[in-house]
Amino acid sequence: MQRPNLDMDALRTLAAILRLGSLARAAERVGRSQSAVSQQMRKLEAQLGQPLFRKQGRRVVLTEAGDRVHAYALRILALNDEAVHAVYGAAVGGAVRFGLPGDFAESWLPAALGQFKKAYPAVRVDVEVERNGALLERLDRGELDLVLAMGHARRADAERLATLPMTWVGAADATARLRASPVIELALYRPPCFFRKAGTEALDQAGKAWHAAFVTSSLQSLWAGVAAGLGITLRTSAGIPPGLIRLDGRHGLPPLPRVDVCLHAAGDPESPALRQLRRTVTEHALAALAEGNKNMAR
Repeated sequence: MQRPNLDMDALRTLAAILRLGSLARAAERVGRSQSAVSQQMRKLEAQLGQPLFRKQGRRVVLTEAGDRVHAYALRILALNDEAVHAVYGAAVGGAVRFGLPGDFAESWLPAALGQFKKAYPAVRVDVEVERNGALLERLDRGELDLVLAMGHARRADAERLATLPMTWVGAADATARLRASPVIELALYRPPCFFRKAGTEALDQAGKAWHAAFVTSSLQSLWAGVAAGLGITLRTSAGIPPGLIRLDGRHGLPPLPRVDVCLHAAGDPESPALRQLRRTVTEHALAALAEGNKNMAR
């Protein structure tokens, strides 16, 4: 029996479906119609002789065979991309100035940038970690080529990657502290800060008294203040340090809005170095932010 050669594009689409959580979003990401994506999955099933998906209520999930194929697909795609990068990456040179907020710099992005550096050793990536608004100001002044930022989806250069729920965050004993005082003590960034604005407006609308007890310009010191019990804060689920807990209506706190995570580029769109860094950041961001959304749903 001649074994089939699995279609690489179909495997990449399968990985995108699982990473993004829906066929529609995967179709948009791989640049195909939903019907074309469905056809790809049917072709894979025909080649393997087993169904890869099954209905679970209103959702479609992987079968045991589908789960096994997905695991192999990730390995096959990784080897394919490694081979391509080994040849193509060495030929790509130049420099890219990349900015991102501390929320991502302290979680998943360093590993992504490390992988990029291995794949494209001739590309110099200068990384700046700063607050979202300050990063975009520097982008507009031509000091940065690419920025990953939260809360600025209305800009013309914004490419939305995900929309994350905001969450209140506190120390392990925050519940007792909130019950003990009629005034909610907050740990906040200095203004202007859209997290600060969203939190205080939500408290004002709910008629909750609050006090800015700990104010800083550093994410590390913000987390340190929260961990010490100096106040609660609000961020997304991305990179919440161990030992801190998410808080919600059960703790007497009002709901919060969602925040868009976008890529903004101002560098030369024809630059191979910029294109490849943008692709790498997009792929890793989609995977990490999708996982963050899952964690929030638990």
